[in-house]
Amino acid sequence: MPGDLLRFVGGPQPYSSWWLWLGVLLIVIVIGWYVVVFVATMPTSRLRQMPAVGDLHGRLMRRRFAGAIRRIAERRRRGELSDAGAYDAMNHALRSFLHQATGVPAQYLQVDEIAAGALAPAAPVIAALRDARYDTTAQQDVDRLGEAAEELIRSWT
Repeated sequence: MPGDLLRFVGGPQPYSSWWLWLGVLLIVIVIGWYVVVFVATMPTSRLRQMPAVGDLHGRLMRRRFAGAIRRIAERRRRGELSDAGAYDAMNHALRSFLHQATGVPAQYLQVDEIAAGALAPAAPVIAALRDARYDTTAQQDVDRLGEAAEELIRSWT
């Protein structure tokens, strides 16, 4: 009789192989999360120097700031912003983009300083935004200036 019962006794059942793959997948997800957080919080100056990440960062940054200019123009069309407010917001977005893209503190530079330095291609658009904002006799079109700023951002290398 004891021999009959021994056929029900055996070693522990092995774990299913999907537990191993689930563990590996979770480890890869955690490592990926840390990499994403590390890269996302890096200073822009270091990101610009990295070959693959720098190109991706540049494309995402151009897309983000061009979208900001487009949203400013849309807010002005809906009446949420005055023309002067739209010019100010576009100027701020463009200067912030230039600072992020080049490292030059464009927010603090006069138009003449911008025209004399590495940011010279942006000087005409910034000057037009300044003139439209502060010169009451200037006849500027907000949409045209928004398109010019957006095109400058998209074509910046």
